[in-house]
Amino acid sequence: MKREEVQLRIPRQTNGFSSRIMPLSERQAQIMEMIRQQDFVGVAQLAAQFDVAEQTIRRDLNSLCERGMARRVRGGIQRLNMAGNTAYAWRQVLQHDEKQAIALEVARHVPNGVSVAFSIGTTPEIICRALLDHDHLRIFTNNLNLALLACANPGFEVTIAGGRLRNEEQDILGVGTVELFQAYKVDIGIYGVAGVDEDGTLLDFYEEEVQARQIIRQNSREIFLVLDHSKFNRRAHVRGGHIREASMVFCDRTPPPAICEMIHKSGARLIVCNGENP
Repeated sequence: MKREEVQLRIPRQTNGFSSRIMPLSERQAQIMEMIRQQDFVGVAQLAAQFDVAEQTIRRDLNSLCERGMARRVRGGIQRLNMAGNTAYAWRQVLQHDEKQAIALEVARHVPNGVSVAFSIGTTPEIICRALLDHDHLRIFTNNLNLALLACANPGFEVTIAGGRLRNEEQDILGVGTVELFQAYKVDIGIYGVAGVDEDGTLLDFYEEEVQARQIIRQNSREIFLVLDHSKFNRRAHVRGGHIREASMVFCDRTPPPAICEMIHKSGARLIVCNGENP
């Protein structure tokens, strides 16, 4: 049987797993982030925002609904039960270029031969990819995607947390993660956040995520906070830490003035990863 005939027999999945087989476009990922925040978005609104025809938007919406990611309703699209953060597969697409710029800059500040603790999230994963040309890094993480990626460099020593995997996120939280990060004193801790409040408070969606990030901070000689501009004033409800606790803050754009002042007063270094002079 020809390969084309086999492909035609593959059933279309509607339970969410197809989102990993068929990657989202950046526009589709942005639409999913919008409905996570707004519950409903309309075809006309999306067509105007993305400057494309309504028929193009309808194809995007139909594709998302066929994958089981949202519900098609009259005039637009509605979210399903999407408590918490945007799905990992979507975040891998959102702000990818910005995250790549951050990753390349972070890589220039990580020497060979050091120990690095990585948190969960897509930005740390992209940073790890940017570090694959480094030599003899010792990596500690609860991020399974990142750990598997790091194994591509045979000179890396990779240690991961034990415990139960979160299926969608493919990471590990809980007692095993705490024990891992408490067992070592690393040179550099690298973590992102779900959001940064206007007062500089770091925010996430789950208490265990905050706990893991705080343990990394307490057991790292230097802290690299990595975040793209979409994280400022993004709504998340679990508080944990402050932006002034970082040694270096890497962002693709200059943060709001009040945040810049907090970073400056803390003695941390702000690195804007698009050529701007902070």
